[in-house]
Amino acid sequence: MQNKITEIIVHLSKSQQHMASVIEAKRHVAVRMAQIIHALPDQHPSFDGVSGLMEGSGMITKSIVSYLNSIADLQEAIAENLTHVMKEMSEQQEE
Repeated sequence: MQNKITEIIVHLSKSQQHMASVIEAKRHVAVRMAQIIHALPDQHPSFDGVSGLMEGSGMITKSIVSYLNSIADLQEAIAENLTHVMKEMSEQQEE
């Protein structure tokens, strides 16, 4: 059973490392997007006027919030699984 728990912890650790790599890549994308947005002209660009620009900005904001909520849910699930693993390990050490 100890080997199974160790394997689960190793797997969770690797998953966390992969998630960190993805988040790092997403950070670079976000920085580049911020640079692109900063380069856009301040005067009514041709995005169907101000209302079209506001609608697009709202959709982007909703997407970012949804993405961050998904990451939070993933972290919560990982923490819950790790809690169960740690409880199981402590119970086995007591035996």
